[in-house]
Amino acid sequence: MRERIAVRPGGSLGIAVGERATPSVMTWTGRYLRQAMFIDGGAALLAGLLALRSRLDSRGHVPPAYVVLTIMLPIAWIACVALARGYEGRLIGAGADEFRRIINAGIALTAAVAIVSYATSAQLARGYVVIAMPCVVALDLVARYWLRKRLHKVRAQGGCMRRAVAVGHPKDVESLINELRREPYHGLSVVAVCLAGNGESDTNLQGVPVHGGLEDVMPAVRQSDADTVAVLACSEMNGVELRKLAWELEKTDTDLCLAPALLDVAGPRTSIRSAAGLPLLYMDHPDLTGARQAVKSLFDRLAAASALLLLAPLFIAVAIAVKLGDSGPILFRQVRVGLNGRPFHVCKFRTMVADAEKQRALLEARNEGNGLLFKIKGDPRITKVGFLLRRFSLDELPQLINVLLGQMSLVGPRPALPEEAAKYGEYMRRRLAVRPGITGLWQVSGRSDLPWEEAVRLDLRYVENWSFALDLQILWKTWSAVTHGHGAY
Repeated sequence: MRERIAVRPGGSLGIAVGERATPSVMTWTGRYLRQAMFIDGGAALLAGLLALRSRLDSRGHVPPAYVVLTIMLPIAWIACVALARGYEGRLIGAGADEFRRIINAGIALTAAVAIVSYATSAQLARGYVVIAMPCVVALDLVARYWLRKRLHKVRAQGGCMRRAVAVGHPKDVESLINELRREPYHGLSVVAVCLAGNGESDTNLQGVPVHGGLEDVMPAVRQSDADTVAVLACSEMNGVELRKLAWELEKTDTDLCLAPALLDVAGPRTSIRSAAGLPLLYMDHPDLTGARQAVKSLFDRLAAASALLLLAPLFIAVAIAVKLGDSGPILFRQVRVGLNGRPFHVCKFRTMVADAEKQRALLEARNEGNGLLFKIKGDPRITKVGFLLRRFSLDELPQLINVLLGQMSLVGPRPALPEEAAKYGEYMRRRLAVRPGITGLWQVSGRSDLPWEEAVRLDLRYVENWSFALDLQILWKTWSAVTHGHGAY
């Protein structure tokens, strides 16, 4: 039996914080899926009760047939989610597949109700269906998201993790270890390493024990009590060797996953197709032009215009506070580099003294920024009002004007200074392929607390994997980043 440390924040997964327990992956996965099934049924019942109110007569009664239908709705909904493969363990904790399958289940159930009603000539009230079906999908999506966030809290403390043996070249394995430690919500923890071309001098990598070379994978799985083997791209692990490894892992019911040599490219852009019996991984080009970008631009401008109207009183209040602070200008305008390297003037509420740029040369020795960024915690140039504006990111609000003018987007890479962009190599210039954003992956992941290399990597990840759904996800997370103020200084 595998030994684990499982964590229960407020009793979420049934094991107290720091308590020794021995749940296998199947145990906590099964518990999670049972909880998902329970909340699916609860969401369907609540949606049915909301729809049932539409059938109330003047005396507060409802036809018995609709009461039965409401009682049966949770069973039908759970069955549809199961048919849509919404209870697969691999969906747990990360990715959009779980939510996509809930939506597919909703579409399937609505279609099934319509077909059955037509085939049986049943007089099912359209008002009931119009209320029940959208409500069950919306409520279940919210409930599933809440359940996932509880799991993320558990994983942040080391619980409910899959134990993996990483196989590949040292640099690739090291990158994998660092990435999984940086984002534990993925639920994969590297507990052992097998290196291609390993020398006997290698005993550990990033604190993870090295169990030898490629021929030592199975002993490493047994010794480390792993349930997953992650194979990174390496020429030594050819098709024949990989097939042999898969056969051996099959005997112990250990999962095998392959990590292609594609940095931060995943999801809809990748697909596996067979050619001459060979599984080939295809990578589509990112959507950086065309109709989808036009929709993004339209959404940005409409949202910016609406926000400017709604936040007009806040703009006036902040402007008065800045002006009364030291009688300097209200707005701070600075040249930044935008789409395809075109310069533009970014607008912000002024948070520093009027001659801040002149004082910068005197503070170069105190620079705490990463890479090309100039940042100082407790910067003496920041005014009292400016400190509060930065704490809650209110100084960024005038950038809505830049969005309205088409110079920026609501979501995108951080707008770079000309001196920063001038030092970009070809690799880093890729972040200029899209409009810079008021918020982005860099903001919801820590902002100024991030190492320079990590900030660049996040910008490139956004460019390579852009989608409208990703923009909405980042906008949702921005609220939490702003209220907590992590990395805002």
